[in-house]
Amino acid sequence: MKKLFALIAVLGMLYFTASNNVVAQEAAATEATTEVKAETPAQPTAVVDQEEKVAAQAEGGKSLHSALKQKFIEGGPGFMSSILVALILGLALSIERVVYLNLATSNNKKLLVKIEDALNSGGIEAAKEVCRSERGPVASIFYQGLDRSHEGLDVVEKTVVAYGGVQAGLLEKGLSWIALFIALGPMLGFMGTVIGMIGAFDAIEVAGDISPTLVAGGIKIALITTVFGLVVAMILQVFYNYCVSKIDSIVNSMEDASISLIDLLVKYNSKK
Repeated sequence: MKKLFALIAVLGMLYFTASNNVVAQEAAATEATTEVKAETPAQPTAVVDQEEKVAAQAEGGKSLHSALKQKFIEGGPGFMSSILVALILGLALSIERVVYLNLATSNNKKLLVKIEDALNSGGIEAAKEVCRSERGPVASIFYQGLDRSHEGLDVVEKTVVAYGGVQAGLLEKGLSWIALFIALGPMLGFMGTVIGMIGAFDAIEVAGDISPTLVAGGIKIALITTVFGLVVAMILQVFYNYCVSKIDSIVNSMEDASISLIDLLVKYNSKK
């Protein structure tokens, strides 16, 4: 899972770098096109009108990706890059948790049936072998309980409870970091807002006059960073709530299955 997290983070950073290079290339191409147009002799009015219509259609059909890149550039590279890094790292952690939790989900009823059949046919060792062949925290808890079944049911119950706590901790691993990036996204956005407003007031102070054109740039940066920070928080919050809900479901199923395991061992001991 750590390798998956590192791979996702690296891919995100590569995508961010490639996007910046594409933006730079597009800007250079635009400048070159402008220079060529400036050197070209005046064309007939009909041709100019046709070119304006094509340009207007291209502008109107701008893709979401291009629009996001444009707003990213307008928001300023400093804080927008920080917000993007928070999104990439938060998504990497979230995806790693989602994959881990889905792999940790198992069919406990089917597992209990296999263990009961193994106990009836081959005893404790056969049941332990069934647990070894299954994945997930429930199978690990069952194995620990069966491994100490010769010490009595009280010891088995304490072992199951203790090891269940260990498995619950493993399920919750990384959630605190996701919560950090949920809080960090809006914080960076609000910081960009404050700095943008400071820049706007500095421009007013230097000019000695309040003009919309002076303050528009700073206020625009402030609003863009705030919006992107809130979007990052909303995206990561969805993943966080899904992970919390999934963990609660797995823990509840672990507790229910542990009670069923104790009942199976009681029934098994009564047949001896």
